[in-house]
Amino acid sequence: MAILVVGAGFAGTVLAERAAFAGKQVVVLDRRTHIAGNAYDHPDEHGVLVHRYGPHIFHTNAPHVADYLSRFTAWRDYEHRVLASVEGELYPIPINRITINRLYGMNLSEEEAAAYLDKVREPRDPIRTSEDVVLSSVGRDLCDKFFRNYTRKQWGMDLSELAALVAARIPTRSNDDDRYFTDSFQKMPRDGFTRMFQNMLDHPNIRVELGTDFKEVDRSHFEHIFYSGPIDEYFDHRFGKLPYRSLSFQHEHLQDQQQFQPVGTVNYPNDFAFTRITEFKHLTGQTHTGTSIVREYPQAEGDPYYPVPSEQNQQLYKQYQALADAETSTTFVGRLAQYRYLNMDQVVAQALVVAERHGLGSVREPEPAGSAA
Repeated sequence: MAILVVGAGFAGTVLAERAAFAGKQVVVLDRRTHIAGNAYDHPDEHGVLVHRYGPHIFHTNAPHVADYLSRFTAWRDYEHRVLASVEGELYPIPINRITINRLYGMNLSEEEAAAYLDKVREPRDPIRTSEDVVLSSVGRDLCDKFFRNYTRKQWGMDLSELAALVAARIPTRSNDDDRYFTDSFQKMPRDGFTRMFQNMLDHPNIRVELGTDFKEVDRSHFEHIFYSGPIDEYFDHRFGKLPYRSLSFQHEHLQDQQQFQPVGTVNYPNDFAFTRITEFKHLTGQTHTGTSIVREYPQAEGDPYYPVPSEQNQQLYKQYQALADAETSTTFVGRLAQYRYLNMDQVVAQALVVAERHGLGSVREPEPAGSAA
């Protein structure tokens, strides 16, 4: 009997590749008409490589994850930088010494910038909400200028209504490091994410069926199911729907314009209905006479992107988790199946652990013959 993998994003594709490499026959389903999940990229009608579902930047501190994916792609160096548009000017985000000096017309050293942040922060004890996190980190003025309204657009909620873990992911620096991430491995797949996924799924033991819904499949034909879709959907929303925040993407091509903005992404915390604009040529290094950008508009309805972190939603998820734990023939893996935000490398690492637990091999095994480079 074959193994069924539901979802052709990172979680499902890693498990499919590992299972195939271990000699299993694998069927991969995805209701979308393409592989690679939200990391899907493709040339737009003008020939610019774009990310359909917003920017995906690969970064990790896990060497085994980088080594594993390197079997299926070559890389190009890329360190993501983000600016925030505040009062008509662009400032580095995460907040650093340059941000503070430019915003307030100061010339602080690193030590003085650290002292300034100590002075303006508003310690909160206990830390319960994202507002507590931000105020205790950067104080009220920086909070209101860079975070409060961005959060309101992104989540449809105020910082004071959001769980602390949302803002806990945002660092603050007193030095001049303007990289958005500080991971030891920061690169982009040289030929794009979709090509990397194609290489991972290019195995005689793998059959991919796109535009296919899991509900339409006879599960009795499979010895095991790896499921990376929404956990509440698997159980027919028995306890009600788990809330997600969605996005609408407005793609635009600008002809005869080499560059639209100075960095890959510019955040708009206070102006406009969108939260950010990404220009893809920064990410890909592509040369083209024009450029392509995307604006992101958060919304309540649509494809599920971000689990809404609240105590009530976690309690609802735990009811579904109890059902999932009782399943013997299905393993739930990935963002949607676990109702939590995970970076791409975290999903890969998790899928590799799941594969090893199911006897599908270890990433310490030798590189498969004929793997892509």
